[in-house]
Amino acid sequence: MESVELTNRQTTLLKLIVREHVRTASTVSSRVLVENYEIGVSSATVRNEMSKLEELGYLTQPHLSAGRIPTEKGFRYFVERLMEDQSLSPMEQRTIAHQFYQARDNIKEWMPLAASVLAHTTQGAAIITSPHANQARYKHLELINTHGRAILLILVLHGGTVEQQMLALPHPMDQIMLSETAKHLNQLCKGFSAQEITQQLAKVSVLETGILRVVISLMEKIASMPSNDIYHHGLPRLLQEPEFASGKGTSAQLIRVIEEDNQLRAIISEALSPLNGFDSIRVIIGGESKWDALHTCSLVLTRYGVANYATGALGILGPIRMSYGRTISVVRFVASVLNELVYDMYRPTEEDFTPTRKINPVD
Repeated sequence: MESVELTNRQTTLLKLIVREHVRTASTVSSRVLVENYEIGVSSATVRNEMSKLEELGYLTQPHLSAGRIPTEKGFRYFVERLMEDQSLSPMEQRTIAHQFYQARDNIKEWMPLAASVLAHTTQGAAIITSPHANQARYKHLELINTHGRAILLILVLHGGTVEQQMLALPHPMDQIMLSETAKHLNQLCKGFSAQEITQQLAKVSVLETGILRVVISLMEKIASMPSNDIYHHGLPRLLQEPEFASGKGTSAQLIRVIEEDNQLRAIISEALSPLNGFDSIRVIIGGESKWDALHTCSLVLTRYGVANYATGALGILGPIRMSYGRTISVVRFVASVLNELVYDMYRPTEEDFTPTRKINPVD
């Protein structure tokens, strides 16, 4: 249907209908609007305007004698034009930031914590992928004498990844010499990618060349491995919502969306295209006639981390009747907290990367 500009009265009514439907999960009648809000017109006038909104595709009437509910088009209009800012309160922000501050040095705790915070704060099902470095970056190396010519190489990368490999040297070396060799390589390669380390091979000894070739091989292997971790939290609570508690198959579909990693990865990858901007919020309402698996749901997604360095994705899956303003604010805030954590953990070497905010302990 050709787009028609809504009148002020129609936008006001659509906004109120969305609000009531999100709150009650029920149809909204003209009587409810007149009794609950000071709109200054009669029920007959409201019914007439609601009929026009239905003809334009913004409302639908599930039952002949019932009120109306917003369509996907109605929710889309609301999100893009009518939604009010629902920023988290200072107390909520401090509470969330403090939880992450306590876990700032343990990357393994970030994802379960973020999923739990997102789910409990929005009452939806949280989805989050672990951060994945676009390039593996050298942090430091240890060489440990074990027996004879055998040594243990321990490689630590930015982000906390640790790789170990046994090597056989051409001849035995004592621990002092091994430590000196590791110290020289750490000074030379700190913060470098595998490609940048390759460019240093001509500057080092034959022994160091052999060690760095092993390092390069390990880093290339790690960089080529996609993150396999998708964390989710809050599905049981979400399944109690009226849309999914009816037992008509929608709950089974929602479970499949959450638990089938390949399908979820494909949706996240396509929805968060680089063309949309790194820190943009993507709102998918009812699958947008594109993702059939989401036709009964809405999904609010964004990326977090350091663009072009190490990134992940996080979002909230819920009913189409979700509180979009609240959900978007929560997703944006948690992403900003994770931006800082990723920045500190991965330590980008480029000077122009600046953290978006600081996580401070609560006084």
